[in-house]
Amino acid sequence: MKFVFYANTDWYLYNFRLSTARRLQADGHEVVMLSPPGEFGGRFACLGFRWVTLPMDRASLNPLRETVTLQHLVRVLRREKPDLLHNFTVKCAVYGGLAARLAGVPATVNAVAGMGYVFTSNDLKARCLRPLVRALMRGTLDHRRSLLILQNPDDEEIFRRSRLVAPGRIEVIRSSGVDTGRFRPTSMSGSDGRLRVLLAARLLWEKGIGEYVEAARLLKEQGRDIEFVLAGAPDPGNPRSVAHEQVQRWAEEGLVTWLGHVEDMPALFATIDVMALPSYYREGVPKSLIEGAAAGLALITTDQPGCREVVTRHGKDGLVVPPRDAPALAALIARLDDDRALLHRLGTAAREKAVAEFDERMVIQRTMDVYGRLLGGDAPSGPLAGSALPELRTNRSG
Repeated sequence: MKFVFYANTDWYLYNFRLSTARRLQADGHEVVMLSPPGEFGGRFACLGFRWVTLPMDRASLNPLRETVTLQHLVRVLRREKPDLLHNFTVKCAVYGGLAARLAGVPATVNAVAGMGYVFTSNDLKARCLRPLVRALMRGTLDHRRSLLILQNPDDEEIFRRSRLVAPGRIEVIRSSGVDTGRFRPTSMSGSDGRLRVLLAARLLWEKGIGEYVEAARLLKEQGRDIEFVLAGAPDPGNPRSVAHEQVQRWAEEGLVTWLGHVEDMPALFATIDVMALPSYYREGVPKSLIEGAAAGLALITTDQPGCREVVTRHGKDGLVVPPRDAPALAALIARLDDDRALLHRLGTAAREKAVAEFDERMVIQRTMDVYGRLLGGDAPSGPLAGSALPELRTNRSG
């Protein structure tokens, strides 16, 4: 059988969906990666996947340009003739759902991990786009030969309440999973006694970047010797991206150690004590949190959709901070700096939860089950192959 994975960046496919593609490949199926051009796409060929590029600007609102993108997508699908198209992110789900009907694709899976800029920002542009995007989603996602995958119950409630998709066509699969064999605790972190805190994400303001830096400033003013590490790059395709120059200024002030894009995240985690994500973005389930949990780091995050799936009990499997509250974030980090026993207990509990609930082999199997609902007797089968895959060194700071 042939599967097409369609996303708005090759980076997303490589970092978040490669393990699922390799499971299908191991079971004897063909997987084609489809995205706009990017620096990660060339890696797919080395792993036995074809990569097809699409002229798509994920931030574009130009009707003519978007029509060209949709026409090109229909042509690609008619040429490839996949048995199933798996779309990722809201825009790709809408475009892919419509193009799949026009091209006669038998089955479509739409994965929406978080509600994205249009549904999270209060910018005028986002508020104006919301009704249009809802109408497009209602018209393209609710189809008898399609299923929708969401990552948390909060998003499921939005879709049900808005009647965007019939309840029977929604599956909740929490996160895209983590390789708990590759991401695991080490004895390196905290070896010099200095607390090291990490925020790993796309550099969007709604991820709590500003609050993180302000917490670093407050603790520095208190005379605390804590290193604040920032991993990730600005996202030019998102209107709420932090400017490159702004991040450089923070680094020059000595407030953060900015690493930019990081390839080997397990090696970085081995030097970190605390993973902080003070997000007020409508997350799916943040990859950085579940990877930090698998690595045995103490977690600090907000009680926001997606984040609350990872840290459920304040003081037990992590610490919960109010959104947009830099002083509260600073106080929690200082608490962990003073109480290393608590730091260790939270890291141990986070690791146990990651293994029990977010192991990627379970997530991939649930995705295979979704494919099976649409494909019937032709569904992917075979042993769970996740543990036998060669190690990959990929960036997960998104």
